[in-house]
Amino acid sequence: MGASLSNLGSNGSAAAPGLGDIPENCVARVFLHLTPPEICNLARLNRAFRGAASADSVWQTKLPRNYQDLLDLMPPERHRNLSKKDIFALLSRAVPFDDGNKEVWLDRVTGRVCMSISAKAMSITGIDDRRYWTWVPTEESRFNTVAYLQQIWWFEVDGEFSFPFPADIYTLSFRLHLGRFSKRLGRRVCSYEHTHGWDIKPVRFELSTMDGQQASSECYLDETEPDDLHGNHKRGHWVDYKVGEFIVSGSEPTTKVRFSMKQIDCTHSKGGLCVDSVFIIPRDLRERKRSGILK
Repeated sequence: MGASLSNLGSNGSAAAPGLGDIPENCVARVFLHLTPPEICNLARLNRAFRGAASADSVWQTKLPRNYQDLLDLMPPERHRNLSKKDIFALLSRAVPFDDGNKEVWLDRVTGRVCMSISAKAMSITGIDDRRYWTWVPTEESRFNTVAYLQQIWWFEVDGEFSFPFPADIYTLSFRLHLGRFSKRLGRRVCSYEHTHGWDIKPVRFELSTMDGQQASSECYLDETEPDDLHGNHKRGHWVDYKVGEFIVSGSEPTTKVRFSMKQIDCTHSKGGLCVDSVFIIPRDLRERKRSGILK
């Protein structure tokens, strides 16, 4: 009787169906076509939406096929008995591995795999000689440390990684900064005392994969012309330098990539450069990030 009366309008006629009348399984079908942030926002509408927003069948489609490989990088107790929604939330935060020198995470909107590699995981010519390089602690790096070059003649940074990336097209880029930065009286300041040599010859970036893919590019790190990203010269800013792209078809269980950055013309010295990390991000996500769409 009470249920029947609740469906009557003020004039005694049946009330029009509302969002609360949509079955939970129908809501879940709609959620299959939405992004995780959209699902979480809609979950606040009513009980049916909250139930659908927690369904494993919904979040299974948001996780990459190899999400178990990411879970294997952390202790089992961290993800044991978690729902698929909680697994997505866990993996959307950085998962460190290789002694904390590499991180992998899921993009919060698309669920696609991204990776970052610290300079500490790379082979850097002269890194153990404090006449050339020093490690600088900073909050501006996700790894809290960057390599700072004071001066060197032979500049070369090499690295590699093997990882079971899901099928996609990935962009690899170096994150670099001309000048040494610090905080003074609460303000960020940059020193260019050692910054020289990067406008004479370009730096060469290269990558290669185990299945024969190759990419390379060249760039002057110290340009006087305004750049597209900052509208002024590159000194004093973190800049992502694109090395190239590689394709993962999904046919191989593991993708192995080698990458490098070098300027080995010994006719002049160079210095005043911070090397933070390398990022491996799906190609269109990188473009969204550069355009300001992806934060």
